Amino acid sequence: MEMMWNELAKSQEKVVRIITNSIQKQRLSHAYLFEGAKGTGKKKIAIQLAKTFFCENQQGADPCETCPDCKRIASGNHPDIHIIHPDGQSIKIEQIRHLKKEFSYRGMESTKKFYIIEDAQKMTSSAANGLLKFLEEPDGLSTAVLTTSEVQKILSTILSRTQILSFVPLTPLQLIEQLEKSGVSKPISRLLGQLTNDIEEAYQLYHEDWIAQARSIMIQLVEEVCTRPHQVMLTLQESWFAHFKEKNQLNLGLDLLLLWYRDVLRTLLANEDQLIFVDQIDILERHALKSSQRTVGHHMASILEAKRRLGANVNPQLLMEQLMLRLQEG
Repeated sequence: MEMMWNELAKSQEKVVRIITNSIQKQRLSHAYLFEGAKGTGKKKIAIQLAKTFFCENQQGADPCETCPDCKRIASGNHPDIHIIHPDGQSIKIEQIRHLKKEFSYRGMESTKKFYIIEDAQKMTSSAANGLLKFLEEPDGLSTAVLTTSEVQKILSTILSRTQILSFVPLTPLQLIEQLEKSGVSKPISRLLGQLTNDIEEAYQLYHEDWIAQARSIMIQLVEEVCTRPHQVMLTLQESWFAHFKEKNQLNLGLDLLLLWYRDVLRTLLANEDQLIFVDQIDILERHALKSSQRTVGHHMASILEAKRRLGANVNPQLLMEQLMLRLQEG
């Protein structure tokens, strides 16, 4: 998909402004460090920068997207772009040596070279020191982009030789807009926008269908808490624990419950325009009729306490059974 700088600026305005100003003044740095949380678009902007770096038909700061260089970069097979990922748990000295060797050859298509080192905090100390010399003595027309979500783990000597650009986390609204543009339904987009600010994690939860199933199970559970309390423990055993298997999944399940009761409270207060579960208004209104602000507040406090206890390694089954009993107290 073609991506222009102004589109990328919607989520990373400051970073894009700095880069496009440098492009227009023909003052690109020989090395950048993109730092920020996962899912903030660091690689996407690195690839866009590579396109602009190689494109022969730039339109302002934007690459043309149609020349051979742009097309080869988009398809991931440009011979003068090298991307290094961690090999297992780390980036090893052999990978940096191989990169240096590649750079010792003249560019295949031109004199330009571009390399991206993802998760640069995972470089071993020998790999990091090997890269240092390379950063100090760039060979010809080359640009490096290092990306990291843990800038504190990067050698200070590397930090001092790169231009550091900080990526801000996506707001829930930005994440929801991106998800809806790519075809995710409004109810699921709104939910994911509350659960994560990492677009990659959001897509993963969506594509694996995990989130849609999680949502259905949670709605079934709160319906039973409200109208069929004798069914609650059976649903916990047969559906909830079968789906929320890992601790992090159970934590997301508690987040879903919290968001549900927040929507019940918004329904009570007639703030329906802020609802997350926009397609469940009938059930929310029924639950609101049976509740008061005080009881919903108690329910939300109980869920927050369950999240705290989950973090303290309390038995998940016991934790959920006790929480369900509290939610049934009304």
